[in-house]
Amino acid sequence: MGTADMMVLVEPMIPALRRYAWALLRNRSEADDLVQDCLERTISRWHQRRADGDARTWVFTILHNLAINRMQGNARRGPHVPIEDASEEALARPAPQEHQIRHQELLAALETLPGEQRSVLLLVSVEDLSYAETAKVLDIPIGTVMSRLARARDKLERLMEVEPASAKTPTLRRIK
Repeated sequence: MGTADMMVLVEPMIPALRRYAWALLRNRSEADDLVQDCLERTISRWHQRRADGDARTWVFTILHNLAINRMQGNARRGPHVPIEDASEEALARPAPQEHQIRHQELLAALETLPGEQRSVLLLVSVEDLSYAETAKVLDIPIGTVMSRLARARDKLERLMEVEPASAKTPTLRRIK
């Protein structure tokens, strides 16, 4: 089947492709771009189409898959806002350095915990295992899980403390 035959089959589908693309994306410009991408892929891969298959379903499948990929990509990236329309608050982001430093401090603090406390803390807090499941995994009683977890949390909290210890303890005032 040659290029002319392909055009005879594909060209009448364009209005229906545009309607379906608009129904999926609800944006005329994005729908036209999607149809354009679909037609490019259809033309470039026409030789891969099964000769006994229905061209219409094949082209609509291409459009649908491209639309799903585009919608998932948009969901990951977030909404597109032209820079001149964006507010300063939308463009401002907190500096990631402090978060990265806190993350590194947390990993270092975890390393200082005794192995049995670290294991319980990671299984309960990170892996979201119940106390009973953690007890089974480590082959220890539930009470031991609870006490190790409490000690691990206390030690981790002390290690991660931002304020100096003297700021938390109440000071005595001298009254004359």
